[in-house]
Amino acid sequence: MNSAPSIQTQGLTRRFGDLVAVDNVNLRVARGQFFGFLGPNGAGKSTTIKMLTGLLAPSSGRIEILGLDLNANPVEVKRQIGVVPEGMALFGRLTGAEFLSFAGRMYGLDRETAAKRAAELLEFMQLADQPKKLVTDYSHGMQKKLALAAAVIHGPKVLFLDEPFEGVDAIAAGTLKAMLQGMIARGATIFLTSHVLEIVERLCSHVAIIHQGKLVAQGSLEELRAGVEAQAPAEEGDGQTGSGEKLTLEGIFLRIVGGTRRTEQELSWLG
Repeated sequence: MNSAPSIQTQGLTRRFGDLVAVDNVNLRVARGQFFGFLGPNGAGKSTTIKMLTGLLAPSSGRIEILGLDLNANPVEVKRQIGVVPEGMALFGRLTGAEFLSFAGRMYGLDRETAAKRAAELLEFMQLADQPKKLVTDYSHGMQKKLALAAAVIHGPKVLFLDEPFEGVDAIAAGTLKAMLQGMIARGATIFLTSHVLEIVERLCSHVAIIHQGKLVAQGSLEELRAGVEAQAPAEEGDGQTGSGEKLTLEGIFLRIVGGTRRTEQELSWLG
């Protein structure tokens, strides 16, 4: 059995002129983990995902996916991963079934298998009731579900999700979570970025935090919690809600990136 991690980077760096967006990042994601990748706006999350999925070339460093060097084996890696980018990149003039069948064919599925899986996914995602509806006429939440269906139609071993729950209602979010947890149960690895820390805390077993392009924390939630609690006592409003209660992921995140709640400052013109 291959014991290589699902995702591993060494010295991963990306520069845009004088700006170092991602700075010497060393990530390690074990197989079968539900992994959360967090950071403030502009920290380098989306740039990192674009490099991990082959959409953006690193300035320097090495990326291995399922033990394969991404630079040397880009096609083989892409056959085994699924990606839901923040922009989704859907083809609006196709129906949902046409788009999913196309995605399946691009991943190498035969026509019959692609069509069968497309129908199953549309039913699972509750998108099958209007078969002639074009993707451009889908709501934002429907498009999110379709993008996830397209990313998993080939049964990927690693799934990358960039803000998959943004703009999704509670019912659609429940459907997405059920699918993702089922994938983890079957041994897949999921790499998730989200600004909704409550979702990350409920779904993910391990987390990494990037800040100003640098990886500042990585480990299980318990390891991160123990680390920050050892450095400083709990403070009011930092995510620890009462005596004896655990520090929340929000509290961990704020401690690590240096965020504070500006409760002492008020805007007088807001009344």
